[in-house]
Amino acid sequence: MGNMQGMMKQMQKLQKEMASTQDEINTTTFTGKSAQDLVTVDFTGDRKMTALNVNPEAIDPDDPDMLSDLVMEAVNDALGQIDQTTQSKMGKYTQGLPF
Repeated sequence: MGNMQGMMKQMQKLQKEMASTQDEINTTTFTGKSAQDLVTVDFTGDRKMTALNVNPEAIDPDDPDMLSDLVMEAVNDALGQIDQTTQSKMGKYTQGLPF
């Protein structure tokens, strides 16, 4: 019976650590950038955009698709950073688990 209680305490400690790590990720700001930093975006770790900055050089009235591409590039860069950070920080909790 003591072994089961020890396992439960360990699981509770692990849950607290996981929640703390997730909170840390959620409050981190991730900055995504396009080529030449013409567009930058800031996201929190829980994928909420908090800023979008467009360099005036990126605004070409004759080529609006370029601006769209730069925004997508910056957003995808930030989201990729969030995924990579989440995997590296949270992965230690799920390594070796069967799911």
